[in-house]
Amino acid sequence: MKAEMDQIVLLSDGDSTVELQKCLSSFTNDQLITGITNYALKGKKVGAMIKGIFKGSTPSSTEGSNRRLLVYQHCIPLCESGDLQTEVAADIIGLLMLETHTLPGPSLAKLASLFVEAIKVGKMGSGKSLELFPTVLTALSACEALSYGKGELSGEEYKKQLINSLCSSRWDPQCVIHLTTMFRDVPLSSEELQFLVEKVLRMLTKLDLQEIPPLVYQLLLLSAKGCKKQVLDGIISYFKEQDVCQEEEQKQGESLDLEVQSIPQDQLRHVEGTAILHIVFAIRLNHDLGREFLKSFKQTSYGDLCPFSVALLLSVARIQRYEEQVFDLLKGAIVKSFKDEQLQLASKFLQDLLHGHCSVAQMILDTVKNSMFGWDHVTQGLVQLGFFLMDAFGSKPGPFGKTTEGSATIARTPTQQACKLGGQVLLQGFKMHEPIRGEILEQVLNRLVTKTASPVTHYLDLFSDIVVSAPMILLESSSKVTETFDHLSYLPLATVQGLLKAVQPLLKVSMSLKDSLILVLRKAMFSSQLDGRKSAVTGFLLLLKNFKVLGSLASSQCSQAVSTSQIQVDVHSRYNSAANEAFCLEILSSLRRCLGQQADVRLMLYEGFYEVLRRNSQLASSIMQTLFTQLKRYYEPEQDLLPPVKLEPCITALGDQVYLQEPLAHLVSCTVHCLLWLQNMRQTANTKSDDSDEEEEEEEGCQSELQTILESMTRRMIKSELEDFELDKSAEFSMGSSVGVKNSIYAVLVMGVYEILMEYNFIKANYSKTRFEELMELFNRYHKLSEILKEKSGKGRVPSHKTPRSLLSLGFISTLLTVLFRDSTQSREEALSVLRSSGEFVRYAVNVAVQKIQQLEETGNTDGPDGQNTDRTFRFLCDMTSVLMWRYTNIPSIVEDAGRKEKRSSLSLLCLEGLLKIFTTCQQRYPDRMAQLLSTMDISEDDAEPDDGSATEMNFFYIRQFQRALFTQLSGGEEEFNSKEAQLLVSILSVLSRQLKPSSQQFVQMITWTVKICKETSFEDSAFSKGLLSLLFNLHVLYKSPVSLLLELCQDIHSQLGDIDQDVEVEKQSHFAIVNMKTATTAALLVLSQVDRVLDEVDWLIARKKSQMASDKSGSGEATQTTGQQDPIEKAVTLQLGTLLTALNELVQTALLPGTCTITLLRELSRTYTILTTLVKYYIQVCSSQHSALPARFEKLVKLSGSHLTPQCYSFITYAQSGEFSSGGADDKKKKKRNEVNTAASAKLLRETKAIPNVVFSIEQYEKYLIALSKKSKVNLMQYMKLSTSRDFRINAASLDAAMQEQDDSQEVSAISYCNKQLQRSIFPSTFTVQLFSFLHYISQ
Repeated sequence: MKAEMDQIVLLSDGDSTVELQKCLSSFTNDQLITGITNYALKGKKVGAMIKGIFKGSTPSSTEGSNRRLLVYQHCIPLCESGDLQTEVAADIIGLLMLETHTLPGPSLAKLASLFVEAIKVGKMGSGKSLELFPTVLTALSACEALSYGKGELSGEEYKKQLINSLCSSRWDPQCVIHLTTMFRDVPLSSEELQFLVEKVLRMLTKLDLQEIPPLVYQLLLLSAKGCKKQVLDGIISYFKEQDVCQEEEQKQGESLDLEVQSIPQDQLRHVEGTAILHIVFAIRLNHDLGREFLKSFKQTSYGDLCPFSVALLLSVARIQRYEEQVFDLLKGAIVKSFKDEQLQLASKFLQDLLHGHCSVAQMILDTVKNSMFGWDHVTQGLVQLGFFLMDAFGSKPGPFGKTTEGSATIARTPTQQACKLGGQVLLQGFKMHEPIRGEILEQVLNRLVTKTASPVTHYLDLFSDIVVSAPMILLESSSKVTETFDHLSYLPLATVQGLLKAVQPLLKVSMSLKDSLILVLRKAMFSSQLDGRKSAVTGFLLLLKNFKVLGSLASSQCSQAVSTSQIQVDVHSRYNSAANEAFCLEILSSLRRCLGQQADVRLMLYEGFYEVLRRNSQLASSIMQTLFTQLKRYYEPEQDLLPPVKLEPCITALGDQVYLQEPLAHLVSCTVHCLLWLQNMRQTANTKSDDSDEEEEEEEGCQSELQTILESMTRRMIKSELEDFELDKSAEFSMGSSVGVKNSIYAVLVMGVYEILMEYNFIKANYSKTRFEELMELFNRYHKLSEILKEKSGKGRVPSHKTPRSLLSLGFISTLLTVLFRDSTQSREEALSVLRSSGEFVRYAVNVAVQKIQQLEETGNTDGPDGQNTDRTFRFLCDMTSVLMWRYTNIPSIVEDAGRKEKRSSLSLLCLEGLLKIFTTCQQRYPDRMAQLLSTMDISEDDAEPDDGSATEMNFFYIRQFQRALFTQLSGGEEEFNSKEAQLLVSILSVLSRQLKPSSQQFVQMITWTVKICKETSFEDSAFSKGLLSLLFNLHVLYKSPVSLLLELCQDIHSQLGDIDQDVEVEKQSHFAIVNMKTATTAALLVLSQVDRVLDEVDWLIARKKSQMASDKSGSGEATQTTGQQDPIEKAVTLQLGTLLTALNELVQTALLPGTCTITLLRELSRTYTILTTLVKYYIQVCSSQHSALPARFEKLVKLSGSHLTPQCYSFITYAQSGEFSSGGADDKKKKKRNEVNTAASAKLLRETKAIPNVVFSIEQYEKYLIALSKKSKVNLMQYMKLSTSRDFRINAASLDAAMQEQDDSQEVSAISYCNKQLQRSIFPSTFTVQLFSFLHYISQ
């Protein structure tokens, strides 16, 4: 048998075809098959064997044709069996491909069916023979006719049927990749390609994770034929689903404490990373794919993004031509996501309508987290994105380049949140990926150095976070930090302070870093720039605070940002107290040079010494000696001479200008605070041990000498008159002349010294009556000078200077208020009565407290000791809150009639103002500690104790206290009503109500109470009504949609102000008594601002519906409106607009006053019609895509706008143009003249704002699109519209008759002048207008 088979091989090489045919005829089919199988398994001469069979089997003969088909039918399963060597199978398939075109049509059809059946039953596992299938299909499509069933089909149609059958059948997951590869070579129509792509994408979920990347690769190659968007969307949605499943499994596992993982996380992430690489590679080669990729993202909303697609976008951003587009796309998505979230959080209406929010920020942070699984191709994009966000959304310089100081910790606006997100991305990236650390650090430091014109607080925060989270990693790049130090003297002071504060933990462990900083600071000390010298002082003070000398007293402030466990200390920088002491003393000697520099530099030094002393008490003797020496320069040692201080050396002159040289008050302040702290510490230490040494004695000598000086200063300052300081009542204090400047500087210095001595004497007095009397003497001197300054500054056109900041410390003010108002200790009663008896002193104390709180609110810190320490500052705030609350609730303002007569705030009002500022400051600066602040406030004895466990209960308890106070105000008559106090109470209620959860019972009680007050209060006070209505709106919007409330208010405003047609009697109705003749205009402006807010929400919802329809046209079939059913969003939009139109209908009939109110109403009308047009356009889209009927509610809305609002709008335009504003029935000349002025002003304002043309244009646009919608929907919506002529020149018939009949002689002239006047007044002159005017001119001739 073998010999005969060898014969075929031999004959195949010869030329004798006849012999070969005879030889082949002698074999049966089974023998041939066996022979081919044996040769193939051995791998020898199988190619020659098959060639011989083909050569001896002529395609034209039936026998030859059948034999050829037999070979194909046997070889295909043989190659798939897996028994053959790869090369042998490849040779066989290659030979078969060459001869495929010779097969007749029926044979090709059988062969194709064989393939289809094998695929259906899953026998194409290896896919080797599938390479032949495209050739078979191509040959098949070339056939003219093939029998199919009982009839015939062309080859092309037969091929289509086969492909359809194949794609409709079940595929074995093992052969999906092979089939996808195979179809790349099959010519397909667009419909077939789409069908195939859908089939392959459905199969993704049935494949093992490891098989996904090769299939993705084949799909991308297949996408060259078309369906690019479909392929990309399918791949992205597959990974999106996998991520969601994996996340749910993880949550489930955490809640059950089980490891439930059908998809291992690391494996999934590696597969995703590979898929991203494939897609990016494909996009590099095929830019059409890239364009389609970005186009699909631009068309969809950010809700379709997922961590995988974000990672993919960031990888694509590495391709230069797409970089800008990708970052713009991501930037837009991030900001829109934050804005939408903010909009939803601020509106209960939107929260009820839409559940949950898709956060792009979270997706980006997830992408950062996922990138740790070897996604190196994504990390570069993450770094770029982080800096892109921080650069685009970081703090911007304010007017005149000033930086606006805000809270660095809380990101409130969408731009602040986007900037914060950029920082988080970079920080997480820095922690996770070693290769990008150097780049991140370099870029952050570069920005700190180069962005000198704009604030860099966000970069400083990021740098500080990097130092804290990874100090050791940062030490590896210390050379970059050292380079930055070289630029210190050229950087803005705020940047230097932030940078040095951030690197502080590193200085403790890196000697080289510390040495390089000291070198730079020494150079900066002699800088020609003032800011450079200030930077040097800042740096040196920071070093003194943080390098403790052994034996320094422990301080609660000495907590370090980095624990020792995080840092492995450098061998050479072992903690050495002796070295530290020498180092600190060396720095102090450098700082002493600053005492001869400008006032600003000295000021920084005086403000920093106290903190240095607190943290490094071993430096006390050097610091005290320095201060003592400096103070002696300005102290008059002769005890009989007045004043005790020399003011002349404190100023310096340059040309005509006078400048402050020595901030004497701050020098005294620093000396006093350091002295008091040291004495306090020594007392504490002495109680523990009685040991003393020479150094301590020396220190005590210096301290006692200082104490003597301060005592002498107190005594002599009391005796000193103004003339002793070269100041006088009649002296000049204007800032325009050098004399005035000098006097002002002297006055401020003297007042500062008085204040410091008051604080010193209070603390040293130990509640002694005589000492307190001395203190009052000091205050009287201070007060006298203060009043002169106020008087002088009020006289000029421009105030000559602001009230100087008080030098009293926040801690002292807190103590002083407590003893003035709350201290009931019997032994102190007599001494305290000295202070309490002076109303001016008590008022001064509260005023200073309010000033300090305001400074804290604006800058985050206060002057004086502990002003920079947030914890201590907060503690003082708590103490003051408690005292001010007690004072306000226990002594009613009605008792303080004297304060009212003097035309200034009563003490209760000042306390209330202080409380408002404290609550606002706490909410801005310490948002998480509001409950702690409230819990420290004392509770009146007659009130029930609130539940301490509940912050909400505690908050609501104080809300009730303030509600009661406001109710008391409103219960009295209008004569007793104190508007300012009521406004402050409303402001406090607004701040406290923000702490309530909108879902809580307390919130409902709060809103019910506010509505009740608004309905029952009828005081004619615009400012109070504005505050109260603002509170009502702010609460209401978090409770439910405010449209019904707006309608009631509009009805009240219409009722109060009357109708634009004076003949119409408006029905008197009053839902809210707060709306009256005096407050109606204020209420109208507030209502219109709320209308704008509602329109924002409606506009946002329509845009959301539009984007949904665009991104999911196939799925929008569900939204087909039936008569009884309407999409909830569409229904809500229609209802909101319906109520809003009714409310605006009331306002456009109201006789509003000229000016802002009228123009605001016209703007809102214009906006309303624009949004109605947007809604109409949306329904045009709906009708085009779904052919569904218009909802009945929408038709009603159109009817309402056409029959009610539009005609009234035109009437209002006529009214606004005519200037016939109601004068309230006043006939006297003054009022008439004032009305004329108002009318002229409002007419000018109307012309400038172009409000009326905008309204008319928006109405016409609305009607234009309504006509288009009527055609699309086959519903005549224009039947409700009445076209108006008010946009053109108008003839008032009665006025014309009167003008023409006035005088027989000048009849024509009157008519013409009247028309001329009307033409000038008309904003929209038309052709008809001009023709009419020409005609009148003609008949007059």
